[in-house]
Amino acid sequence: MTRKIPRSNDNDYSAEIIAERQAFIEEHTPAKLDHTRQYSFDPNDMSGNIENLFGVAQVPIGLAGPLLVNGEHAKGEFFVPMATVEGTMLASYNRGMKVIRESGGVTTTVSGEAMQRAPTFVFPSAREARDFCLWLKEQFEQIKAVAETTTSIGKLNEIEQYHAHNMVFTRFDYSTGDAAGQNMTSRATFTACEWIVKQYPQLSHYLLSGSFDTEKRTSSVNLLKGRGKRVTAEITIPRDVMISNLRISPPQMHYGQGISTLAALLTNSSNNAAHPANGLAALYLATGQDIANIGESNQCTTYNKVTRDGDYYFSITMPAIIMATYGGGTALPTQRECLEIMDCFGKDKAHKLAEIAAGLVLAGELSLGAATRVDKETRKNEWVDAHERLGRNR
Repeated sequence: MTRKIPRSNDNDYSAEIIAERQAFIEEHTPAKLDHTRQYSFDPNDMSGNIENLFGVAQVPIGLAGPLLVNGEHAKGEFFVPMATVEGTMLASYNRGMKVIRESGGVTTTVSGEAMQRAPTFVFPSAREARDFCLWLKEQFEQIKAVAETTTSIGKLNEIEQYHAHNMVFTRFDYSTGDAAGQNMTSRATFTACEWIVKQYPQLSHYLLSGSFDTEKRTSSVNLLKGRGKRVTAEITIPRDVMISNLRISPPQMHYGQGISTLAALLTNSSNNAAHPANGLAALYLATGQDIANIGESNQCTTYNKVTRDGDYYFSITMPAIIMATYGGGTALPTQRECLEIMDCFGKDKAHKLAEIAAGLVLAGELSLGAATRVDKETRKNEWVDAHERLGRNR
């Protein structure tokens, strides 16, 4: 007989049904629940965020900072909450932030915004698909009006077209305010597609998502066209600051970055950075983001050079940072507190949070990029030594 997880049609977040699930787990699995059953929030607040709730996973949260950001939306010093179980990670990010402060701050720029749903339209022939592309361009304003009837926030800014065989792959690009916007764009695009079906009888059928949005995956189209927020973080580090804090010179760092970029090319990596997913994942967990969006958000490119004055310029462009300060998991009790640490909870804060995230990633890149070098005299490696002193290796 199949064992069914206890559920309640009346209130699946009541103390009674949660207790039933906890008892069910202890009866039918080897686990004895102690820590996972303890939490401080009202479980009814979890409605819409999770099903079959029985407890919580307590992930340690540390504080890094201050991070000095010279952004258009994030201005000043910020303490950044990071949820992780990887020892040494916050220490490394703190070191990168110290370098940033002593260099006058990291400059951040948001240069694009687009959340997509990507329907695919199928036709009897390639020529009919080509003709639909022309019609779609002509009808953009009407399609935009129809899509935007479903949302007071989302705005349809562009419909990308990619014609292949008898199919037209599209990306409906929206701005979504302070929400991540995946659900918002799904509803708006479905309404628009149903209008298209009525207006264009030559269409055989369509898929609401033909996977050209490459949701929760890296892709060349996201790298070029963007998904979520496109943000660049850049900094020029004085030579003396680099040597005193990172124990590496600008030419040595530049040399290592060149090798890493070649390795990224040879391995067909999603980026030529050291570990953008580390900082992003820790920030995402702390602030209630959809953690699976790391699939897109960690995609990036880095660029570095030694300046004519002998200093070190480093920048990172992240074309697909998907973060929200409103909706989703951001209003859950602990996640809201973490957003409030950075004054990033609520409306009109999404660009600010994205700039902080990009600055955070840059801090981590600087620290780890320097730590992988082996000192010729001592034959020691900071990366290994740090894990021995602070990490799981101790």
